[in-house]
Amino acid sequence: MLPIAFTMQLKPGNEAEYKRRHDEIWPELAAALREAGISDYAIFLDHRTGTLFAVQKRTDGHTADQLPDLPVVQRWWAYMADLMETNPDHSPITAPLEPVFYLP
Repeated sequence: MLPIAFTMQLKPGNEAEYKRRHDEIWPELAAALREAGISDYAIFLDHRTGTLFAVQKRTDGHTADQLPDLPVVQRWWAYMADLMETNPDHSPITAPLEPVFYLP
């Protein structure tokens, strides 16, 4: 499994709604993530800055790079776009994080 981490930015005042929407994640979206080889996916919030920290594991041979082409992913991005900083296609603006320490 390959661990991947990145940040996103939540717009102020949207903390509760962001959590609510993720608490009710669409089953077809969760299935698409799993089918792409993603597991152990968690998102954490820094309340001081609105920064979202995401970490997930990807299997060798994952197809996560193909997820943006799926209609369910595009619908989710549009659904979440009012809550967070996004690109013109409504995908979240992400910043990859470099691993600097790991304790197995």
